[in-house]
Amino acid sequence: MMLTRSLEGPLKSRARRFPVLVVTGPRQSGKTTLCRAAFPDLPYVSLEAPDVRRRALDDPRGFLRQYADGAILDEVQHTPELLSYLQVDVDARRRPGRYVLTGSQHFGLRQSVAQSLAGRAAMMDLLPFSRGELRAGRLAKDDLFHVLWTGSYPAIHHRKIPPAEWLGSYVATYVERDVRQLLNVSDLLAFQTFLRLCAGRTGQLLNLSTLGSDAGITHNTARSWLGVLESSYICFRLPQYFRNIGKRLLKTPKLHFYDSGLVCYLLGIRSPDELRHHPLRGAIFESWVLSEIVKTYLHSGAVSDVTFFRDRYGQEADAVAQAGPRVLLIEAKSGETVASDAFGSLDKVAALLKAAGTPPKIGKMIVYGGHDRWTQHETTVLPWGEIDRFDWLALDRT
Repeated sequence: MMLTRSLEGPLKSRARRFPVLVVTGPRQSGKTTLCRAAFPDLPYVSLEAPDVRRRALDDPRGFLRQYADGAILDEVQHTPELLSYLQVDVDARRRPGRYVLTGSQHFGLRQSVAQSLAGRAAMMDLLPFSRGELRAGRLAKDDLFHVLWTGSYPAIHHRKIPPAEWLGSYVATYVERDVRQLLNVSDLLAFQTFLRLCAGRTGQLLNLSTLGSDAGITHNTARSWLGVLESSYICFRLPQYFRNIGKRLLKTPKLHFYDSGLVCYLLGIRSPDELRHHPLRGAIFESWVLSEIVKTYLHSGAVSDVTFFRDRYGQEADAVAQAGPRVLLIEAKSGETVASDAFGSLDKVAALLKAAGTPPKIGKMIVYGGHDRWTQHETTVLPWGEIDRFDWLALDRT
């Protein structure tokens, strides 16, 4: 059974307005499956194949002439030069929804699209399955630590492959190969160490100097390697919330991984029960919560407007979601019991924001590892399993 992706509706909608659609996301997140399901009448061309890629680069005009009525061009980051010729072709025949491009390295691809197809292309991101997509496909599990340990990559759920087995192959086949292609890393062992150290810092403030030192590489090398991991949608830097708070705030971003299963694999966590007692279970849960919120934005075709708050005095909120004048402060707690001090922490951050004069509407939420939902101290307590049933785009209860 193939799951319907939440992005399919926004993708089809923008196909009625833009001649080019660009779908980026990590490898094996389902981009090709989504695009072929959404546009079954378009021919499919994989630019991953060396002979097809060579043909597109040697004779770009002739290549595009073959697909004058449009096509799905998969893994187009391999042929960035083709985009300039695509611009000329699109300008000559500007019919909406002609070309659908996919790519697995978003920084370089976005730059190429911005240079060649500005105003002609709609860009969207597809991450692995969200909780809501798995629920709709009747694949959602009710055990938190099984969910975190398994992760969200489609192949694990569709093909029932043991997570550690599939993720080990994924790291060797895609992540390490991308690093070799983009950076020509000669010391693969050092990069593997770096990758695992990054996994151990998910949900934590990012210190590149310390990270590089622990990995035995320079600060600049650590920055470059982290850039590749971000470009490949392995992890992301969550920015700090800045708004009229003055010098109280730290400027350091937080590091989060998009997939909790990949974090567990890299940390050597080999079962849900082992994760249940692992010292980093709280950080892994926090990254899962952040990833689920980000998926809601991206799979709706929206730009993620999620940050976090932490000042120099230790006052913090794991996430800050915004929708117009509304701001929601979010804490992630992996335990099944919510301690009273969790409410006090959010109250203090809300008071700081109100004292700064903005924003006018502040809400508070705790996403936790239990199963009941209630409101206490004007704070919504949301069970982890219902994270997809909250309207994050409007910040209202559903």
